[in-house]
Amino acid sequence: MATEKQYPMTKEGKEKIIKELEYLKTVRRKEVVEKIKVARSFGDLSENSEYDSAKEEQAFVEGRIALLEKMLRNAVIIEDNGDNVDTVTLGKTVTFVELPDGEEETYTIVGSAEADPFEGKISNDSPIAKSLLGKKIGDEVAVQTPGGEYNVKIIAVK
Repeated sequence: MATEKQYPMTKEGKEKIIKELEYLKTVRRKEVVEKIKVARSFGDLSENSEYDSAKEEQAFVEGRIALLEKMLRNAVIIEDNGDNVDTVTLGKTVTFVELPDGEEETYTIVGSAEADPFEGKISNDSPIAKSLLGKKIGDEVAVQTPGGEYNVKIIAVK
């Protein structure tokens, strides 16, 4: 039997997934079932766009519920045990500057399940995180991206 993909995440990330799952199961699922009932009442289902739309929405909600349940089942909580305080690891926040004279950027490296670049959380699978993982404060690192390569210097890890 193949082992299922593991989903590294912080405790906060797991709580967020639990909340979303609860919302989908208790609120969204009922809303969608209600939409389907209303659309069904319009009669002929073969040309009923409301019914088709509601069924698509139901498939999306059920798919999302299944994914979140799988993520929770295979969650691996990232613990910061205080080791390697100056090394970039999953769950740490890293600040770096783009060389030669770029601006400071700060990101927290999280599992793909809770990545949200707009909140400064990048996936451990992203090109920048892959380049930074295992490196230390003061290291200069080449970051490979689809748009080319650039160099950064790590100035803080916490």
